[in-house]
Amino acid sequence: MKLFAFAAEHRPSRYAASVVVALALSAAPAAATTIERVTSPGGIEAWLVHEPAVPLVVVSFAFDGGAAQDPDDKAGTANLMASLLDEGAGPYDANAFQDRLDRKAVHLSFRAGREQIHGSLRTLVENKDEAFDDLRLALTAPRFDAEDVELNRAQTLSGLRRQLKSPGDLASLRWWQTAYPGHPYGRPIGGTLESVTGISIDDLKTFAHKNLARDHLKVAVVGDIDAETVKTMLDRVFGALPAHAELKSVPPAIAQGLGRRISVDLDVPQTVIDFGGPGIARNDPDFFAAYVDNHILGGGTFSSRLYQEVREKRGLVYSVSDTLLWFNRSAVFFGSTATRADRADETINLISSEIHRLAETGPTAEELAKTKAYLNSSFVLNLDTSDKVAALLVQLQLDHQPLNYMEQRKQMIDAVTLADAKRVAKRLLDGGLLFTEVGRPSALANAGPPSGGAGGPRPALMPAGGMIGGSGEVH
Repeated sequence: MKLFAFAAEHRPSRYAASVVVALALSAAPAAATTIERVTSPGGIEAWLVHEPAVPLVVVSFAFDGGAAQDPDDKAGTANLMASLLDEGAGPYDANAFQDRLDRKAVHLSFRAGREQIHGSLRTLVENKDEAFDDLRLALTAPRFDAEDVELNRAQTLSGLRRQLKSPGDLASLRWWQTAYPGHPYGRPIGGTLESVTGISIDDLKTFAHKNLARDHLKVAVVGDIDAETVKTMLDRVFGALPAHAELKSVPPAIAQGLGRRISVDLDVPQTVIDFGGPGIARNDPDFFAAYVDNHILGGGTFSSRLYQEVREKRGLVYSVSDTLLWFNRSAVFFGSTATRADRADETINLISSEIHRLAETGPTAEELAKTKAYLNSSFVLNLDTSDKVAALLVQLQLDHQPLNYMEQRKQMIDAVTLADAKRVAKRLLDGGLLFTEVGRPSALANAGPPSGGAGGPRPALMPAGGMIGGSGEVH
């Protein structure tokens, strides 16, 4: 039985926007790496980094689908299904299956995202054959035994109850519900107390059958394994899955609620604040200019404008950051922070004003030059394990990037001009913001546009003294 954390289920995962393809293994220094496309006899493709220096093999993979495919009245189906894939498979019940993994020190994990089901296998080279069999069973013959379903359901419900007292969770949940009302992106990935209670074993089996299919599969392999062995593994592990997924169409959407400030009363020491608005799609020609602008604004470094203005100069928060997120059918600009309850208004005003300032004037030439240099020199440092490398290679495939993308990345960053950065800052940041805040009632304002908010009237700033996911390194 596993424990599941829901605290960041609506926040982006870090690797999803990191862009690095240097292999940085725990026992070896980072080194430039060759990526090879491998196709099995059965037509299953993988990206391979052959690294014999460390006797490990990591297989990372993703199936399109995820929580966006949950039935409308059963949010949390993907999450509960993913939690059960390694809780017994084929002839092995949960205890026997976990014992198989433990005996060979095989690490196997699954998780549901908003648009994918992700999985990862890590094993010593000498145990790879049994590990591949374990992965095959988990994907093609999960048991979904009643006792295990109820244990995992209970854990999920416990996590959902904790969310009701977590300011970070509540702020995030309200932001996404407001930004995407009635849309799959607005539903909680973990589901609700009501929806999770109603998910049946047949629902889980049906979801697995419809989502875990070969035509929507992306695979990356990193470690001491050659191309011919990978080809055999691909058909051995994934070949018995259905050829075609049965995915329902997800409509395009644009973040809503701009100009609103939504407050949730909760008696906690700090007020948590989430903010954001529409972003820029990953395949948009302006994406890299937006990426540079976002890094300057609040991309997770100490030099960002939000960090300097909100934390360093005024001491309002411990940290503040923002990021670009992209999905198949939408894109958002999203940020968060936390502050003392009696400083929430000041913090929101200051964030709004800084975003508006960058939208109106764009970055300076010095900021642009320093940001380009940083992004081009630092991205390799974000990988320190073969797991991260494999996960990144999967994400590149999900983003429809070419095999030689790493060779192009620096050129695309360098090609952003000051004129581009100014124009795209206006496009990205001047459309308005949605704020959600969770904290003590004495610090909460009535719903309405925050003073100084982007896209509305901007009174003078009150006198006073990124990254979540993909803003630090991006594809």
